[in-house]
Amino acid sequence: MNYPEKVRIVEVGPRDGLQNEPGHLPLALKVELVNRLSACGLSTIETGSFVSPKWIPQMADSEQVFQQITRHPGIQYSALTPNLQGLQRAIAVNVSEVAVFAAASETFSQRNINCSVQESIARFTEVINAAKQADLPVRGYVSCALGCPYEGEIAPSAVAGVVAKLLALGCYEVSIGDTIGVGTPLKVKAVMEACMQHANPAQLAVHFHDTYGQSLANILAALQTGIPTVDSSIAGLGGCPYAQGASGNVASEDVVYLLHGMGIETGVDLDTLIATSHWICEKLERKNNSKVALARGNSARGNA
Repeated sequence: MNYPEKVRIVEVGPRDGLQNEPGHLPLALKVELVNRLSACGLSTIETGSFVSPKWIPQMADSEQVFQQITRHPGIQYSALTPNLQGLQRAIAVNVSEVAVFAAASETFSQRNINCSVQESIARFTEVINAAKQADLPVRGYVSCALGCPYEGEIAPSAVAGVVAKLLALGCYEVSIGDTIGVGTPLKVKAVMEACMQHANPAQLAVHFHDTYGQSLANILAALQTGIPTVDSSIAGLGGCPYAQGASGNVASEDVVYLLHGMGIETGVDLDTLIATSHWICEKLERKNNSKVALARGNSARGNA
């Protein structure tokens, strides 16, 4: 089996991880989380989201987060920008790259952003063109790629069709999201193989939620198809605010432990990551969802 020699971890904790947390989170906490993650050796950190505060109030201070973080050379600090207004806000605070979201499910698209999949992609055309003019890389996401809370099974061809459209618009990479965490390894392989009719592995990433405990198995299946990029969240924070029952993302620590155990390079310092994981969970007063952080807790906490 030919696995990638190196895998890029896209840390989504500061955005996808925090966006659904209850109560107000202090700006200083968000800034420190990004700064601690920057010290872990991660190359991409999804730092904020320029969406309407009405819909995602936890991300209302993303401008200030980008203005106050300590940026490290070689790290991409990215943000979600679903519309032109969000893109303009992102450009104003010197975001490294931006991301747009589409769904593989028509019903999810209608319930989430009140338009069809095709209409949502048409809306992104203006955003992506403007990002190109600003010399900003654009990443695409496809949600509900392995199952939908409303429609159930999603055809791999439907996912591949959205991927093809996002790449054609100018996204440099598309992340395949299991929004409600129902995927299993053979489904993952089927979806990735369908997507590879339109993309090479380097243009694809995976973003799995761990609702049914399948994320690591699903990541292994994706690696077997040659996918070199994995989204994950510190301490397994997160979940989709529009998908009932969707638990957190796969934990970054668990992904890094898996990859290092397979001899795959990540550039990430696992001990520093674990220390950061315990720190954020203590600050949020919540249970750590990373098996690796819990197993290594006593030895790592002293570094927090």
